Amino acid sequence: MTLGDMDFPTPGPGHDCRMVREILDLVGDKWSLYIIASLKDGPVRFNELRRRIDGISQRMLTITLRGLERNGLVSRTLFPTIPPRVEYELTDVGRSLLEPVMALTLWANANQLNIQHARARYDAS
Repeated sequence: MTLGDMDFPTPGPGHDCRMVREILDLVGDKWSLYIIASLKDGPVRFNELRRRIDGISQRMLTITLRGLERNGLVSRTLFPTIPPRVEYELTDVGRSLLEPVMALTLWANANQLNIQHARARYDAS
């Protein structure tokens, strides 16, 4: 499929631009993509997630996981043990996000030098 074959959404009836922006903001925030990537291989406990994501605070991990859960990207399972055990995993919707996120990440890696050079040229002018 080429870009010409794709049906790009345009503003207007039937397309809620605000909702699309909210969703893109959700997955494009500072921590969501790291959490999604950390859950790609299956369920992970809270403290293991915290260890996998360098620099995230316990509070920020909690807030971000709640947002991802609220939006249906992550599920939370509480096991009634002592102490309680909680695991997080991607939902089907969350897993469907992995492919486009990976494509965007690969694009960013491949183009980071081009973008740095463009910024330098722009800033120098």
